[in-house]
Amino acid sequence: MRDSRLHLAAPLLAAVLLGACSTPPAPIARLGIKLAPQALESTISVQQHLKVERKGRIDELDAAVEVDPQQVQMVGLAFGQRVLSLSYDGKELTSWRHMMLPKQVRAEDVLEDMQLTLWPAEAIARSLPQGWRIEDAGLRRTLTLDGAVVATITYTQMPRWTGTVILDNLRYDYRLTIESAP
Repeated sequence: MRDSRLHLAAPLLAAVLLGACSTPPAPIARLGIKLAPQALESTISVQQHLKVERKGRIDELDAAVEVDPQQVQMVGLAFGQRVLSLSYDGKELTSWRHMMLPKQVRAEDVLEDMQLTLWPAEAIARSLPQGWRIEDAGLRRTLTLDGAVVATITYTQMPRWTGTVILDNLRYDYRLTIESAP
């Protein structure tokens, strides 16, 4: 009886060991665009409230965003305390993050989402890798990869940095709502 239990347990043990040795699939890389500040074709200074919804969790952050032809700057605050800052001059991205900020919040991703929502579609289109497309249709922007929708961005008004912007990222399963202060 003992040999038969061992005989049945051996394949189960082998499956567990093989599963433990296998590596999980690599996460899908972000798009990686970094557009020059002057490609915005405007100078802006705006206060924003950001809300990120992901897997039933909601995180909120206040931000001050300034863009001029030389650089992009952003400071993020939570509970009145700085938790993130970034500066991008078109070549180098420098950032600082509070040690309590989740490691999934990366300055590169914040910059990418900012540029996807604010920069002109033509500037974004020129920097997209093969297979990617961006379409503007009034107050809605759609980003696709090989014909499949990856993200949608809706605006309540123009210019894009006024009003409310909602970015639904289907690839990473999150919603970013940006409300600009009047």
